[in-house]
Amino acid sequence: MRKSSEKRTTMKRAILTALLLAAILVLTQGSGVARAASAAGIDADVDAALTKLYAEQPAAKMLAKKAVAILVFPNIVKAGFVVGAQYGDGALRKKGKTVGYYNSVAASYGLQAGVQSFGYVLFFMTNSAVDYLNRSGGWEIGVGPSIVVVDEGVARSLTTTTLKSDVYAFIFDQKGLMAGVGLQGSKITKIRK
Repeated sequence: MRKSSEKRTTMKRAILTALLLAAILVLTQGSGVARAASAAGIDADVDAALTKLYAEQPAAKMLAKKAVAILVFPNIVKAGFVVGAQYGDGALRKKGKTVGYYNSVAASYGLQAGVQSFGYVLFFMTNSAVDYLNRSGGWEIGVGPSIVVVDEGVARSLTTTTLKSDVYAFIFDQKGLMAGVGLQGSKITKIRK
């Protein structure tokens, strides 16, 4: 009987935490913290994020020259206490021009506590990967095209002749009080702006 009571208490806390996180995300959407207010706002944030990423990661600049398309999420906000959620808006660029707007949403459960923000960029190296994004109606990272998250070790070994994956991801500009960032399970969906 005691274990049943403990499970209910844990479940209530998880639900309360999820509701609290949802409220935080809803409240911050209008402030520009988790969501840009307009297409122009997203585009400006994307420009700034790419400029910063290219200055810090020469491999990203090399990938940009070879990529068919680039999907940029300049500001993802993640918050959690046992149950976590993250959200952010971004833009898909082809040949330097925005061709669509997307959001990235993820939920998680486990040992976690805190709030953080970060950005990430996906370099689509093949037309088939971009086609998958467009026809999937909501691409869950980890399902579909092969994706490689580029860290310092991978970045050092990347050359135009070693590019073999469909998508390369860079995570950058981490701020906050949460350990670790993962893209697995993030769902990317096209939005109207």
